[in-house]
Amino acid sequence: MARTDNDTWDLASSVGSTATMVAAQRVLSTREGLIDDPYAEPLVRAVGLDFFVRALDGEINLDEIDPRFNTRRAAEGMAVRTRHFDGLFTDAARAGVRQAVILAAGLDARAYRLPWPTGTTVFELDQPEVIAFKGRTLAELGVEPTAERRALAVDLRDDWPKALSDNGFNPSQPTAWIAEGLLIYLPPEAQDLLFDRIDELSAPGSRLACEHIPDVSMFADERALEIAERLKAYGHSIEMGELIYHGDRNDVVDYLSDRGWDVTTQRMRDAYEANGFTFDEESTIGFFTDMAYLSAVKP
Repeated sequence: MARTDNDTWDLASSVGSTATMVAAQRVLSTREGLIDDPYAEPLVRAVGLDFFVRALDGEINLDEIDPRFNTRRAAEGMAVRTRHFDGLFTDAARAGVRQAVILAAGLDARAYRLPWPTGTTVFELDQPEVIAFKGRTLAELGVEPTAERRALAVDLRDDWPKALSDNGFNPSQPTAWIAEGLLIYLPPEAQDLLFDRIDELSAPGSRLACEHIPDVSMFADERALEIAERLKAYGHSIEMGELIYHGDRNDVVDYLSDRGWDVTTQRMRDAYEANGFTFDEESTIGFFTDMAYLSAVKP
């Protein structure tokens, strides 16, 4: 279903289902020993989307969907992504940052699984149903966060800076921000507003990680559409082309640089190589060739 103004979702519908998809890939990465996210699998199973549960149970063979994008390659791709965003937080912690914000947190369990230094506060922001589900599910599992976790049920299209302020966020302290897998689901003007707000709330020493996707049309190229059609035969109903916002948008690197941030990017091929993996441009992951992972520091 195409996006509309003020649309809402849970973890089994619309944009929320992509968070479940990402968590399912983190399960594969964990099973392959590439990352350690013990909470991804129980969260995905609790959501209960049939395709992902069957995939985790081995009832769906990724090789049959695309022989060049098997389970191992899916696990490697998610490991590259997860390590990038984990690294932003762990590097910031080593630098003395004790305030972290996860935007559009979804099924992100970093507040529970990363080794946060004493005195760290982790703010999670997402739709009310998403925040409630994850907190309730992990509580039922008896899991405790490894930092002071403050989960804020707020739509990023609303006044989320006020929600942060009302819950103890201190803009005079440096903050580590991640916007993982978020930007393509924002209209161009909302992307600008997001970074304007982050900049306003960030003291010197703050850090930020996100993806740099110069052209969202990659999600509608021939390879992407072909894989989407194959997945439908297995009950996979996520239509990325309908969930993202198309059209021209400001370049993230330029936007942050113009506001004084020191920005570095790592192209996908280089990110794979840095993690000891091979980036196969001829396979499904090839349509991410022009994508990069971005890190930025505010001097």
